[in-house]
Amino acid sequence: MAFSVMFRRVITKSKTQSQHSLRLLSNRVFIQNTIISNTNNNSIVENGGSVNSHHCYSSQASSVGGVGLPSYMRGAVFWEPNKPLIIEEFHMPRPKSGEILIKTKACGVCHSDLHLMKGDFSSYISPCVVGHEITGEVVEHGPFTDSKIVKRYPIGSHVVGAFSMPCGNCFFCSKGEDELCEDFSAYNRAKGTLFDGETRLFLRGSGKQIFMYCMGGLAEYCVVPAHALSILPNSLPYTESAILGCAVFTAYGAMAHAAEVRPGDSVAVIGIGGVGSSCLQIARAFGASDIIAVDVQDEKLQKAKQFGATHTINAIQEDAIEKIREITGGVGVDIAVEALGKPQTFFQCTQSVRDGGKAVMVGLTQTGAMGEVDVNLLVRRKLSLQIPQLCTACFLTGGRLRVEHVASFK
Repeated sequence: MAFSVMFRRVITKSKTQSQHSLRLLSNRVFIQNTIISNTNNNSIVENGGSVNSHHCYSSQASSVGGVGLPSYMRGAVFWEPNKPLIIEEFHMPRPKSGEILIKTKACGVCHSDLHLMKGDFSSYISPCVVGHEITGEVVEHGPFTDSKIVKRYPIGSHVVGAFSMPCGNCFFCSKGEDELCEDFSAYNRAKGTLFDGETRLFLRGSGKQIFMYCMGGLAEYCVVPAHALSILPNSLPYTESAILGCAVFTAYGAMAHAAEVRPGDSVAVIGIGGVGSSCLQIARAFGASDIIAVDVQDEKLQKAKQFGATHTINAIQEDAIEKIREITGGVGVDIAVEALGKPQTFFQCTQSVRDGGKAVMVGLTQTGAMGEVDVNLLVRRKLSLQIPQLCTACFLTGGRLRVEHVASFK
């Protein structure tokens, strides 16, 4: 599958650049191992909204093929916007054909999780278990699962999951465009279920169904379609590797497929979070020359230098567009990446690119948000707007792009 091929490439790069991979942790919050317990002193605060984060501690031995699994598990449930996640007990989820039960070892907290928790994705169904940056151990295959899948992911193997969970069978999946999977959009994104239209999560006490944001990784166990998994080499640790399925995956799609970074290219990355930090590292790995990091927090900009940035811009203290053009001799960068998801940064991205350059849009935004672009840049100056292949931005969740008159998108 296209997903597995891309993960092998990213994992290969991680092996040769392990120090760079470890640095990504500074921009990510992780949930580790399997037994979830509340903490009161660690919270995620985003624009005034507070969401409790949870550390997890393992006390159970791995089971084999579903034998010896506990009857119940715990998971973190999103009930309503701007309220803490609540730890709830669930009946043990069971995989169906083509699905695998994973004992969760680590799960990152992505900015798109925070968007959901703040109510930015008003169309998404709740209550649900969030979390889609997972690593874990295979403990059970669904009945009648293809023998090739069972052989590829044997019991006990280490795996990493992806936020994009392609069915492998629809029109788009058959063309290798997994990020446009019809079933993933129709069922998981629209209904909070897997591809049979049913969730795998039911509360222990009431039996109430709880929906799944992707695989619902903020739980002790989760059910994942096999096509959304890849083997994680035993040499890579669970915690540091969890971001491969989203932050690194998204950045790789942006830089390799949308931007097509070449040695000597000048690159600006706007928004230095988990994805933006990964974009900086991948740009450096691909041989970019000037690598410009743009953010509003000096602490992030300092770390950006460790990730590969040759220049940093605090967009509160300086005009980012003017500074980028100053650094590039008045021309603009070959590639600008928007990794935050705001109309203002969308505008900065399109205005920072040279004639004939590429503006790559990665960041998710709230439902109904619109970005504007000068059409003459598209028509006369060959500005190319890019949406990365196999990245979160491909799903935009109701976000709309407004372009006056006519524009073409690759």
